[in-house]
Order: sequence, then structure tokens, then C-alpha cells
Amino acid sequence: MKIAFITEDEKTISQHFGRAPYYLIITLEDGKETERELRDKMSHTHFAKATKGHETTPPQAQRGFSADSQSKHNQMAAAIEDVDVLVCGGMGGGAYHSMKTNNITPIVTDVVQITDALQLYLDGKLVDQTEKLH
Repeated sequence: MKIAFITEDEKTISQHFGRAPYYLIITLEDGKETERELRDKMSHTHFAKATKGHETTPPQAQRGFSADSQSKHNQMAAAIEDVDVLVCGGMGGGAYHSMKTNNITPIVTDVVQITDALQLYLDGKLVDQTEKLH
């Protein structure tokens, strides 16, 4: 099993999925860590350079669910297609939905330290705080 943590420094969980530059991938076998790997992650800055800004969404539309947004989220998920779980400190509802459609279980948490979140996950106590979705 593999768990991805959104991070900027390999120690803490980033607060925003779309802005974080890295995934820290932790491989688990029999409930024990066997490997760590840092992977680059596409972020809003990558897409802003290509499109000169964010999508324009009508006020009545739910942000992050447009075809353009879903395409961007799918590109972000491509780097972790071998991962089972994604842990972050915050993300948009569209990104959350996209991860699920890519067979990646997203978990939004207020836990800051990756080691703490990992232990909570292993203990079955890491709570998905969907109220932190934006």
C-alpha cells in the first residue's frame, strides 16, 4: 500500500493541495514503512504559466468541477496513480472528487506532521475532515 502526503518540506503536510510542490510517497507493507519517495507535483503555478491564470467560472457554478479543472486535477493525479491514499491539509471539492474518480482516497486533515498523520492512519484514527474542503 502507498500513501501520498502533500508537502513542501518532506516533514509537514501542506495546507493546500493545489499549491503544494511535492508528494511524499510512503510505501507500507504489513503496517510498516518500507520506502519513502519524493515526487514532483503539478500545482496551480504550472497551470497558471500555461493558461495565464485560473479558469473563469460563473458565480453560480461550483468551482473546481469544470472540464478544465477536472483535467488539471487528473494531471496532478497521474503522478500518484499507484497510490491508494492522499493526505493533505486542505483542497477544493473538485480536486477531492477527482482523486476519488482516480481511485485515490483523499483525506483532509488538520494534523501537521507527516509522521503523526501516518501513525494515526495506521491506528485507524485519521479522520477525513471534509468540512475543510473549499
